[in-house]
Amino acid sequence: MNRKSIFPQHKPPRWAQRLLERITAPHLREEIQGDMDELFDKRGQRSGYAKARLLYVVDLLLLLHPRLWRREPARMGKLRHSKFNDIPKSFLHPDMIRNYLKIAVRNLVKNKSYSAINIGGLAVGMAVAMLIGIWINDEVSANEHHKNYETIYEVKMHQTFDGHRGTQDALPFPIGEELKANYPDFKAVVMYDRGDGHRSLIVGAQKFLKYGLYIGEDAIDMFSLTILNGDKNPLKEPYSIVLTDETAHALFGNQDPIGKTLKLDNTTDLKVTAVVARQPTNATLQFDYLLPWQLQEKIYDWVVKYHKTNWGNNSWGAFVQLKEGIDPAQTNAKIKDMVLTHLSNDPNIRKSIKPEVFLHPMAKWRLYSEFTEGENTGGFIKYVRLFGIFGAFILVIACINFMNLSTARSEKRAKEVGVRKAVGSGRKQLIGQFLSESTLIAALALLLALGLVMPSLPYFNTLTEKTMTIEFGNPVFWSVVVIFTLFTGLLAGSYPALYLSSFNPVTILKGGVHVGKSASLPRKILVVVQFTFSVVLMIGTIIIYQQIQYGKNRPAGFTNKGLISINSSSHLVTHFEALRAELLATGAVSSICQSNSPPTQIWSSNSGWEWKGSTPEDKSAVFTTITTNYDYIKTIGIRLKEGRDFSRDFTTDSLGVLVNESAVKRMGLKHPVGEKLRWAGKDRTVVGVVPDLVMDSPYQAIRPLTIVFENWTAFLNVRINPAVAPSVAIQKIRPIFDKFNPGFPFDYKFADTEYNKKFYYEELIGNLSAIVSVLAIFISCLGLFGLASFMAEQRTKEIGIRKVLGASVANVWALLSKDFVQLVIISCLVASPVAWYAMNKWLESYTYKISIGAGVFLVVLIAALLITLLTISYQAFKAALLNPVKSLKSE
Repeated sequence: MNRKSIFPQHKPPRWAQRLLERITAPHLREEIQGDMDELFDKRGQRSGYAKARLLYVVDLLLLLHPRLWRREPARMGKLRHSKFNDIPKSFLHPDMIRNYLKIAVRNLVKNKSYSAINIGGLAVGMAVAMLIGIWINDEVSANEHHKNYETIYEVKMHQTFDGHRGTQDALPFPIGEELKANYPDFKAVVMYDRGDGHRSLIVGAQKFLKYGLYIGEDAIDMFSLTILNGDKNPLKEPYSIVLTDETAHALFGNQDPIGKTLKLDNTTDLKVTAVVARQPTNATLQFDYLLPWQLQEKIYDWVVKYHKTNWGNNSWGAFVQLKEGIDPAQTNAKIKDMVLTHLSNDPNIRKSIKPEVFLHPMAKWRLYSEFTEGENTGGFIKYVRLFGIFGAFILVIACINFMNLSTARSEKRAKEVGVRKAVGSGRKQLIGQFLSESTLIAALALLLALGLVMPSLPYFNTLTEKTMTIEFGNPVFWSVVVIFTLFTGLLAGSYPALYLSSFNPVTILKGGVHVGKSASLPRKILVVVQFTFSVVLMIGTIIIYQQIQYGKNRPAGFTNKGLISINSSSHLVTHFEALRAELLATGAVSSICQSNSPPTQIWSSNSGWEWKGSTPEDKSAVFTTITTNYDYIKTIGIRLKEGRDFSRDFTTDSLGVLVNESAVKRMGLKHPVGEKLRWAGKDRTVVGVVPDLVMDSPYQAIRPLTIVFENWTAFLNVRINPAVAPSVAIQKIRPIFDKFNPGFPFDYKFADTEYNKKFYYEELIGNLSAIVSVLAIFISCLGLFGLASFMAEQRTKEIGIRKVLGASVANVWALLSKDFVQLVIISCLVASPVAWYAMNKWLESYTYKISIGAGVFLVVLIAALLITLLTISYQAFKAALLNPVKSLKSE
């Protein structure tokens, strides 16, 4: 019945009515439209028209069925009276899908070994891809927990020194007030200190060295920190402190910490005003406590005296939040020259340094933190992309296994395909059947993959230093899992489905399908692709390992073994000579010195140096700087190239300076010892030359270094007596430090351990790539094992005849191995230039790097061939040793 809605003001969605009209066959259209309209009115009166419209769309989607599509009535009638009583069902019909799955299960049970190889290979591939996916998600979602994620920026600055454009987050102290007062684009401006941040927190007899920072009071709202207890604006008072929940529990146990007092660095009493939740491990802003920005001015007179109005000292940092709707590009144009306008009026300085302020969005803090010559060149994103490629490689390798084994066994399914086509199945239905089977296998593989991922995740977290979890309760997770499974199943089953469904039923039923050389060509191509991916991963892993070892074997210029560094304090600096005397008296210490940075790092750099023959432009040359006093060379374990260390025998050494070889080269000094240098308004004499010390990245060029005499420093460096075990030495010196530094816990770090941390990212990449490479080879070998088994089974009669005619076991083994060996050699030839290009691109980011030699490719070729031969030899020997009588009886 064709009728209009009895409530004309309420109608179904117009687009849905039009779609219904277009898809239904002419002879069915009027009846279906009438029924749909009538049902819409009944539902509207009963449940409301909003719900009725939704159900109308649902009903329409359920009608998307071939039996209702536009067909001629005559055709429909012919089908009704044919020998088949029903119209052939769509391959997406629930009954058909149920049938496909039933057949798929039977095939899996019937062919247990091939099913195990297919499911096992896919499971391992999916597990690796899932782990990598979890890691990538953790990286790309860094900082997204902040509700103001889209509007938070870090203020950075480009400056030109010695002809090179550098980028830094170090800013002058007064920039914060300037941004607040003169730039209305900002909703909030938060300054923070960029110092070491490790300070002593004392409650009663408990002492903890924790990491935190001085920060502006708007930080709580800007970063949407979760206040678990306390004041909603906890940083407004100068003598207050905000603790994370972990720090609060460490200091106060189960007591309520709000309002309680603790002592900072054994000098300043602070009141706990709030407890906030600890930040996720993938957050950029990490801390154990927060201190009010204005507290610095209360307890450090040098902040007010030297920095509050000083635009030339860059030692601070700033975060800003833009107001909604503000274009950051326009704001960048406004703030670009704000530092330049406040710098010295010296035209040479203004011309050479050219400071340019800009905003760096929070979305790029984690993955796009590197700048080269003033341009953002990426950062950790290169590792994320690299492992995304690794994950894709592994998944493709696993899917190729499925494709190869499915097509190789095509003769086993040929009769089934022929019969189905003969009784009326179309190619689409057959494709649906085979895709259903591959999806079922992918689903079973997913269950096994989850069983592999869960116990592997703790180890993976340890390896990557993260706390990642699988969010089983998150609907998004299951949506991704379903999509991932369907994608894997469709990818793995696509080629077998197209290949098997293409068989001619007449040919099949006459005598079966015989797979010739042309039919096996695609399979050989897939094997080559599979092993190409595996070989690329093997070559990459070896080159990464070589590069890591190259950096580790680079001469550091000092002896880091047996050297420890300890955070200094005003107490230790004041009583340094007495402390030194008692430490040396223990016999556990051979020397001790002070410095402004730990022995494996350089925290300071300066320009403005002048030397004989220097030009005004040379003032912009940047020299890294270590401030220290006596015994630095002896304690750190440096062998001087020329001259001597600072000595108590020379009172003039207070204006002495040591330089490294790169500084000598930069200054053009032929005989550096005794040369006069000028810096910070003082003439200084070069007393010695040190080798180029590796205190930055071991893979980058050594920067020019100056070592300046200075009594006030931040670290104590202690050289342990080589004749005393480090653990024994620590036990002996701990009481002495507790005596001279009662307000601080004895916290120390071994220099060799800290030096090895320089290789963290490279070792992480190396370890992960090694694991991925091993698994890629394992999955590829699973596929080879299955193919070798099938080839041996297929050629059983041929092998029997060859043995009867006198073929030896070695002859049969060579016969079955030859094709696979050829394919692996082709894979190596294809993979080598690809790997060479990719790894050379990776090495471009390193200054100190290896040259890729031919030996790597030769080793990988030999290894790939050995692995291949070992994999297929079992099946080859099994077939070769089979009694020829049994071989000739086989069908």
